[in-house]
Amino acid sequence: MPDRVRHVIPDVDLVLVGGGGAASLVLAALGRERLPGVRLAIVDPVRKRGQDRTWAFWGTPGTAFDQLLSASWDRVDVVTPERRRVLELQPLRYAMLRSAPLYELAAEVEQRLGAVRITAPAGRVVDDGDRVTVLDADGTPLVRAGFALDSRPRKPARPGRTNWLQHFRGWWLEADRPVFDPESAVLMDFRTPQPARGVSFGYVLPVSDRFALVEYTEFSPAVLDGDAYDAALRGYADLTGLDLGALRVREVEDGVIPMTDGVFEARPSARVVRLGTAGGATRPSTGFTFSAMVRQADEVARAVAAGRPPVPKPAYPLRHRWMDAVQLRALDRGLVDGVAFFDRLFDRNPPDRVLRFLDGTTSWAEDLTLMASSPLLPMTRAAAGDAADRLSAGRRPRGSARSGPTGG
Repeated sequence: MPDRVRHVIPDVDLVLVGGGGAASLVLAALGRERLPGVRLAIVDPVRKRGQDRTWAFWGTPGTAFDQLLSASWDRVDVVTPERRRVLELQPLRYAMLRSAPLYELAAEVEQRLGAVRITAPAGRVVDDGDRVTVLDADGTPLVRAGFALDSRPRKPARPGRTNWLQHFRGWWLEADRPVFDPESAVLMDFRTPQPARGVSFGYVLPVSDRFALVEYTEFSPAVLDGDAYDAALRGYADLTGLDLGALRVREVEDGVIPMTDGVFEARPSARVVRLGTAGGATRPSTGFTFSAMVRQADEVARAVAAGRPPVPKPAYPLRHRWMDAVQLRALDRGLVDGVAFFDRLFDRNPPDRVLRFLDGTTSWAEDLTLMASSPLLPMTRAAAGDAADRLSAGRRPRGSARSGPTGG
């Protein structure tokens, strides 16, 4: 009787579970390090290609991504119904990275490092204390590894007291003649009709004088239907003076990003590390994620190169998570007007301080200055309500946590 063929699964040092933006940034960072003998695997049912998303972020020029950028701007506009504020960003700059060149770079590094590609949906990730095993949906082992970096989306381990969403639709518009100013971007334009509960704004990111991303965004508790996004985009185009009859919609981008003070479990076990939104990289008060994912990826790559566990630091300081929770509560309970809040923030602080705060890189002293520039009484009420909820949650038995508004 012939011997039964035994299926041998790959055994590697590091496995990336999920192959989207966070994993691509890790691969790009690993490609910049000397990694003799490191065995790598990627588990994802599809290989990411093409332009499926756009990241916009700020930072100083001279990064590893400079050659991949679609555009960058030294100044941006913040617009309210009362005025247009032009922000000079030096020494920072606002930059746009589309997904295709990042995916291409990640694929090149994957091939150069001889990574094992497993094109199957991952199920559970099991840590036995010595190795990690990634299973498929049926419980069949796919790969074993020393550590797993899991970037698949998931809900917070602890539900938030305030749960909003950043949700948006963008049109990539193309013209036959010069229409856009490629030297300047619109960061936030609050002239859009404001929702009953939330904040909305439009923005314009020109790649050239004939091609730009024009987007409508809301911070609010629930998404809209598709027709509502299109109507909002048409209305915003009218506000900016764009003649849609003379423009072609070449691509459409949609997205939904959590804005919550819920806690994401960044390290569910000793050998499993979560990245991206699942690892706390999304800024709760704004939905910004990219810069924190870059920091996570760089820290992982340096640790791997040094032979250390690939565990990045928390994406944001604890004080910033508290400030975000207070801001979300103030907006959710209607204690502050969203447009006035952001307008005041930019009015009373230099642009680089506001942008570095949104990135989570400001100092204690700068954070105190930022807090002093916000509306004192409403934010004090929000902070007091947040503290009361935390105390109440601490007194409740485990498993009885609640979420949603609980008053001022």
